[in-house]
Amino acid sequence: MWRLGLGSAPLMTHVLEPFRFASGVEARNRVALAALTNQQSHEDGSLSDDELGFLEQRAQGGFAIVCTCAAHVALGGRGFEGQLGVYDDALLPGLERLASALSARGALPIVQLYHGGSRSPMRLTGQQSISASDVAFEADSDPPRAATPSELAQLVDDFVAAAERCHRAGLAGVEIHGAHGYLFTQFLSTTTNRRTDEWGGSLRNRARLLLDVLEGIKRRVPASFLVGVRLSPEGFAKVTGLDLAESIELAGWLAASGADFLHLSLWDAFADSKQRPGQHPLPLFREACPELPLVAAGKIWTLPDAERVLEHGADLVALGRAAICNPDWPRAATAPDFTPRRPPLSPEELAERGLSPKFVEYMRRWRDFVA
Repeated sequence: MWRLGLGSAPLMTHVLEPFRFASGVEARNRVALAALTNQQSHEDGSLSDDELGFLEQRAQGGFAIVCTCAAHVALGGRGFEGQLGVYDDALLPGLERLASALSARGALPIVQLYHGGSRSPMRLTGQQSISASDVAFEADSDPPRAATPSELAQLVDDFVAAAERCHRAGLAGVEIHGAHGYLFTQFLSTTTNRRTDEWGGSLRNRARLLLDVLEGIKRRVPASFLVGVRLSPEGFAKVTGLDLAESIELAGWLAASGADFLHLSLWDAFADSKQRPGQHPLPLFREACPELPLVAAGKIWTLPDAERVLEHGADLVALGRAAICNPDWPRAATAPDFTPRRPPLSPEELAERGLSPKFVEYMRRWRDFVA
């Protein structure tokens, strides 16, 4: 059995060993680049040289899976300036270029499929946002309206078409963004989903949209094309109405529906559950879904950090801020004295790490990240 048990002595190179998915697709190690908002794409959602360069540098640095920022599947689902798009065939040339460049450097290129729901501001989309209900995610955001059944059917089609587009472009797979308070979280949350029809009430109903999207994609792409889901396992900060027990039950449904991996956004991969003090979430998901590959993210900086997360039950780790500061983290981690660089970094240092001025400016939102 490749996984280390809780409390056992860690094998320090374990996280750098290959990982094979059930479909036969192999990742060269167990380190992924997490999807990172960077605002570097063109206004129409097409890939820019800046965004490609940032991702390419991480592929060259040894990351086994390189995931794009959240990429909107519909114009009405756009959430950020400079956001990558996958909503139209006109964007295929950039996606093909992305697939070719990252694959040539040994990485599995993944696109994160996204719809902001009520977090898609009118100033970007030109239209009122849709959500599970007419409940705004944030008090100062534009008020959304409840999506109609026909709009929900169209949303499923949009995600499926975007995944097919990614497959045609030669990408290795997609990750459905079901975390962080965006569209699917708005349906899963009992705070923002107040529907009384087949998309509200019970967990099965609140999960219906996500499951329909996953199953729709799996029907239209080959088994070798990875399709994963990212979830927030319980409420945090402004995200409320999520229950850990429900998330664990949902994970079982996702596995039964063919998910190739589940990415748990923990924010702090070393913290116990807030809803179950004294218990870490990873072993709970591992026990519920013994065969489903688990990816975990949250304050992972060092190789021992990554090993500890694998000990808790993850199969792979996803790095965010550590990957921004250390584009060659997997290659550098082979050195016995590897000590990753941490913030703050100067704009010049970040530029050396592939961040454009726009990305550097965005990172100023993170306290003490930019010197």
